[in-house]
Amino acid sequence: MTKSIDNFNFKDLKALIRVDFNVPLDNDNNIADDTRLAASLPTVKKVLNDGGVAVLMSHLGRPKGKPNKKYSLRPVTNWLIEKLGCEVHFAETTIGSDAEDKVRSAKAGEIVLLENLRFFADEEANDSDFAAHLSRLGDVYINDAFGTAHRAHASTHAVAKLFKEKLPGYLMQKELDFLGASLAEPRRPYTAIVGGAKISGKIDVIENLIGQADNILIGGGMMFTFLKAMNIETGKSLLEEEKIELATEIIDRANNSTTKLILPVDVVLADKFEENAQTKISVIKSIDQNMMGLDIGPKTIDEYKKVIAKSGTIVWNGPMGVFEMEPFSKGTRAVARAMAIATEQGAITIVGGGDSAAAINKFELAEQVSHVSTGGGASLEFLEGKELPGITALK
Repeated sequence: MTKSIDNFNFKDLKALIRVDFNVPLDNDNNIADDTRLAASLPTVKKVLNDGGVAVLMSHLGRPKGKPNKKYSLRPVTNWLIEKLGCEVHFAETTIGSDAEDKVRSAKAGEIVLLENLRFFADEEANDSDFAAHLSRLGDVYINDAFGTAHRAHASTHAVAKLFKEKLPGYLMQKELDFLGASLAEPRRPYTAIVGGAKISGKIDVIENLIGQADNILIGGGMMFTFLKAMNIETGKSLLEEEKIELATEIIDRANNSTTKLILPVDVVLADKFEENAQTKISVIKSIDQNMMGLDIGPKTIDEYKKVIAKSGTIVWNGPMGVFEMEPFSKGTRAVARAMAIATEQGAITIVGGGDSAAAINKFELAEQVSHVSTGGGASLEFLEGKELPGITALK
């Protein structure tokens, strides 16, 4: 993609913008967390400041293809008015005469917010007729919703094909710069930190990283499947029996590549999956068969911090332990802090969405790394080396 919205003038044009307004609402339908809304503002402001009309479309929740007031985007209208101080027209339907009339009557510097895309089953079906109706609402198309880029939906895929001018928004461009350009030619050493509960959710990521990354640090519940593959007792820890053979193959592949697969040397054990559990530190070869591992141990933390400190590029996807419970949060917190320090030293540090993003936000370190991805599933598929429909449609 050569074009950027920075060098595009939206004067007198209507920009159809796919945003990610999938925000949590409380019981009174008030916005509970406006992080995603705020992240979209730079792109919207660019269009408005140029003298264009911003036509915003998004999904919210899972209304299953039918109108449902619980998932209406109407509450976002007042938020936009408050933040931008401009006229915001709310279209009661996503497509059709009301939406078209609202867009037609909107003046330069104003916004039209369309009702929830997923009130139509055609959205998730990537229906071409639905996309054709959407395309009537804009002269130029912008996709600024990286979190949905891994889905071939009408608003992210089919509609883009109907525009001559199609551009990534600022949020999308940032994701492409970091997850794309930074990882295509990473500063070395390139270290990937992969955690989370299960190996099954991260197989493709790990396999794609072998031969690309210099180091892969393993944490989270998945570490026990790797340890079992090495004939190490794992006690009552989370274990995917059916993935032990796969873990063995991954270890062998890494051993025959330029990538060092680094596993924990000690763990934090607990007698039950509760915050008030009895805990102890154990080296991996002495895991109590009546206990479960819920975090990486202090020696592992020290080793991982050393690897991170020497790295030029670090990408992190998945927590090191059950970080939601304080006794088992030390590993994840230490990784987050180590990444923040590495960023200060000049490393490119990328947090790959999902639980990792939740963790680094919890530890208030999100502003101290290079980039926190806004897309959980999308960033995961990017790291797996997959083509994302919402991105290919912009090319």
